[in-house]
Amino acid sequence: MHFFYLDESGDSGANLNDEQQPIFVLGGLSVADKKWNNTKERLDAVISGYFDGNVPAGFEVHSHELLSPNGEGFFAGHLIENRLSLVRSLLGLIEELGHQVHFFAIEKSCLIESECEYQTVFESKHPYLLSFDYLITYMNWHVKNNLGQSARGMIVLDEKEEHHESVETIIQNRRFEVPNNQKVKWIVEFSHPIDSRKNPMIQLSDLVVLCVRRFLEIEKGYKPNTPDEVKSFYAECFNLIDKRVKSRNIAERNGRNLNHLNDHLARCQCKPRTQWRRAYGVQRN
Repeated sequence: MHFFYLDESGDSGANLNDEQQPIFVLGGLSVADKKWNNTKERLDAVISGYFDGNVPAGFEVHSHELLSPNGEGFFAGHLIENRLSLVRSLLGLIEELGHQVHFFAIEKSCLIESECEYQTVFESKHPYLLSFDYLITYMNWHVKNNLGQSARGMIVLDEKEEHHESVETIIQNRRFEVPNNQKVKWIVEFSHPIDSRKNPMIQLSDLVVLCVRRFLEIEKGYKPNTPDEVKSFYAECFNLIDKRVKSRNIAERNGRNLNHLNDHLARCQCKPRTQWRRAYGVQRN
C-alpha cells in the first residue's frame, strides 16, 4: 500500500482575485507502508537534533511558523539560519528515504481566463476541487504504471469542512459514475487522519506545498521585492521537491470530451520556466 498525503497552500476558496495568494498548490508526499515507521523515526531524530534533545511538549511542525520572518509559535525568536537549515533537513529526508512528491499548482489569474468545456461534477474554476480531481488522476496513473502490478494507493487528506461535500461528490463520481474504462481502480481508499496536524506526513506535506507556492510566486513575478537570498532559498527548496516528482506532464484522462478538461488543466497549471535552475544558479544534483 502506498499512502498519498495531501495538504494545500494558498487556499482562498473560489476567490480568484486574492492578491495575497495568487497561486494555489495542493500536494504532498507518498510513502510506502513499509517505509512509514522509518520515516517517522528519522523525522523525530531531525526535530530532536534541532532542539538539542529537548523537543517542546506538544510540538508540531507548522510551516508558516517555521518560515515566518521572525519565527512564530515553537519557532518564535529562533535564528533564521537555524530554521532554514531545519527546512533543508526535512526536505532532504524525502530524497534520502526515497519518497515521491506530487502536487498541482494553479495560477489563479489563468483560471479566471480559462473556460472548461467539459461538464464536471464540481466547480471547474475552484482551485482546490480542480486540483483534487486532477491529483486522483495522477495518483491512479502513478500506481498503475510505476509501482508494480500488486500496488494500490490510499489518499490521506487534511479534511476541510468547507470542501467536504464536493470532495465526496468527486470521489463518488471517479469511482462509480464514470464509464468502466475511466474508473479509478488503483486508488482503493480515501481517508482523513484522526488529527491531521499531528500526522508527521501531513506536516511534511504542508512544508512541501508552502515551499512550492512561495517559489512559484517569486518565479511568476508576484513578489518582485523579494531579496536575492530568499529567492535562492526557495529555488533550492523547489529543486529538492521537483526532483522527487515522477512526471511533470499532465496525466491526461481519456474519454469523450475529456480533452477539454485536459486542456483546461494545462492552461491554468503553474509551472516554472524551462531554464529556471540556470536563472537561480541551482544545480540539479
